[in-house]
Amino acid sequence: MTALPFFTRLFIFARLAFVYLGALLLAIGSPALVLADGMVPDTSVVIVNEADGEASVTVTNTDNKLALLHVTLEDIPEDTATLLFVTPPLARVEPAKSQLIRFILQSAEPLTTQRLKRVIFEGMPQGRSAAQAGHAQVGVTVRQNLPVILHPKGLAPNRTPWTGLEWRVKRDQLSVHNPSPYVVRLAQELRLLPGKGSALLPRTYVLPGETLNVAVTGNGAGANRVKLQPATVYGFAVAPYEAPITL
Repeated sequence: MTALPFFTRLFIFARLAFVYLGALLLAIGSPALVLADGMVPDTSVVIVNEADGEASVTVTNTDNKLALLHVTLEDIPEDTATLLFVTPPLARVEPAKSQLIRFILQSAEPLTTQRLKRVIFEGMPQGRSAAQAGHAQVGVTVRQNLPVILHPKGLAPNRTPWTGLEWRVKRDQLSVHNPSPYVVRLAQELRLLPGKGSALLPRTYVLPGETLNVAVTGNGAGANRVKLQPATVYGFAVAPYEAPITL
């Protein structure tokens, strides 16, 4: 068979792509316009110091249209106590403008350890242009889900809290205990050294006073160290760390 000229093949490919896109739009409602927007906070983690009683975050509307900023606090499953409120929880933010969000501590008793919560910043686009009138739209909102750490008054900062974790292996179980008052953030994947043993934590944090037990896969016999990938309080990965296993 004679090979088709390059531009003929390109035309056929473009037509097939157009047909596929048309079928996709029909599946979700045609005609449709996909919109995206984003509210971008000026930090990767919110730290509320008990000594200050509150903290603030600046959130910028990076979309080119007016949007509503919706701020929602979320509890982690292990800690459902109501300790914070935000203001304002809902705000109109013009394009390229910013909104200051305050996090106010409302704990009835003094904090004894760091506490972990989460906050969601979500932008909801408002209105549509005249050119878009009469057309169906699929609005895509971008949610920023960040950790919130409540830091007790008088507790010194700790840049390497993962060094205080205690590790033990018994048969095919690996346990990690956090005796410190700090929230420790780390990747879920763990390696047992020497050897080829591995384990997977159920989540990316270990709370103060908490013990987690996970199964070891592979051969963990004879291991005397755990290799982990810790993260700073702001969630940035640092050099891998090898912690001793207590027998």
